[in-house]
Amino acid sequence: MKVQIIHNNRCSKSRTALNLLTENGIEPEVIKYLDNPLTKDELREVLKKLDVPASQIIREGEAVFKENFKGKDLSEEEWIDAMVSYPKLIERPIIVKGDKAVVGIPPENVLDLIQ
Repeated sequence: MKVQIIHNNRCSKSRTALNLLTENGIEPEVIKYLDNPLTKDELREVLKKLDVPASQIIREGEAVFKENFKGKDLSEEEWIDAMVSYPKLIERPIIVKGDKAVVGIPPENVLDLIQ
């Protein structure tokens, strides 16, 4: 079964999650979401597989969050629009396998998905 990782190579947790996958014999499709941002439909699909609302995968420590969204009560669609417009807002890494997905923080969450 195909495994994907929504990945940022500058992130140590993302690199660790990718290493865990390869160490377990999985060569995932690497989606560099900062270079090729997810579409609204792709993001909705990931959220469905994570089984969480969009607000739960927002990186609140990012400058773009603090400058544009801190203290705001956005709807699900507004958060999705924000993540499409500002991909840095998306928590990473996210590992997708079939109809399930996990956020790789801590990176060991990957093991729950692939075992």
